[in-house]
Amino acid sequence: MADAVKSDLYKASGVDIDLAVSLLNNVKAKLGAARRPEMLAPIGGFGGLFQIDLSKYREPVMVSSIDGVGTKLMVAMMMEKYDTVGFDIVNHCVNDISVQGAEPVYFMDYIGIGKLRSPLYEQVLSGIADACRAANCAVLGGETAEMPGMYGNDFDLVGVITGIVEKSKIITGEKIHPGHVAIGMGSSGLHTNGFSLARKILFKECGLDVWSKPAELGGMSVGEALLKPHICYYPAIAEAQQKGLALDGIAHITGGGLYDNVPRILPADVDVVFDSSGLPVPPVFKLLVDAGKVDHVEAYRVFNMGVGMVWFVPKCDADAALAICRGKGYTAEVIGEVVPGAGKVTVR
Repeated sequence: MADAVKSDLYKASGVDIDLAVSLLNNVKAKLGAARRPEMLAPIGGFGGLFQIDLSKYREPVMVSSIDGVGTKLMVAMMMEKYDTVGFDIVNHCVNDISVQGAEPVYFMDYIGIGKLRSPLYEQVLSGIADACRAANCAVLGGETAEMPGMYGNDFDLVGVITGIVEKSKIITGEKIHPGHVAIGMGSSGLHTNGFSLARKILFKECGLDVWSKPAELGGMSVGEALLKPHICYYPAIAEAQQKGLALDGIAHITGGGLYDNVPRILPADVDVVFDSSGLPVPPVFKLLVDAGKVDHVEAYRVFNMGVGMVWFVPKCDADAALAICRGKGYTAEVIGEVVPGAGKVTVR
């Protein structure tokens, strides 16, 4: 235990160590519930300890990814609602490694903030804990950096995830060939991409704020539509693997949309032709495209336009793939086909 401090110079400079300890204690129980048996120590050590059960694998491969929430955080600050961004960062990261067939096993977060405050801190970490627990992914640790000279009143949120996949079961996309179909899984909205353009259109060009309720959103406020959490698609992938579905390629539709994310997994000798009417387009996208006069191609590069993930399966397995997705509660449809080509995407 530290000796009593006789001055508050650090606090006066903008960093309150006691507040940080107090706020972390408020959420330690929730963070502690987001754990797995492989964890060897509780949160709070200098490093997180996680023992891999090698008896479960012949050739285990670690899969890691790092990402942030971007300027969606600015919308959260406008609404003073921070729990959903915790789900955003976890679910985005889980999706990024699950497309290669990896099971998420542990997650770590970084919060950089100008002034630590409540309930922002507890809401963010509670969202992270709840999302990790839902994905059976341990919260192994994290870092909170209070830097008043760097962030002002703003904050940033970054997540790092690690998963494991058997080497022979890595999903690469190399088996995709003409005759495969694209199964689209519906998104909840923007997820975590395209917010710089969305904010420009809605707040600057249209003069709306987060509390505005334009008719296009059917009674929902702009802030509510923008803060809808990023969907986690891993449960459907896990079931598809368990049932032996020929899941030959998966693309997580994030920044770059269908045009830039799908080619990342395509062989060089095929193209994919998508039907833009295959899945419902959430109202927020229609509002953005119409109000911002966004070109069709740019819309499908900046935004996900209602498609959060794409599976590639042989046509004969399409019904089984759809049944798995829908059985897990996702909206899913066949939205495209694979044809001979040069690794490109067309959205009609």
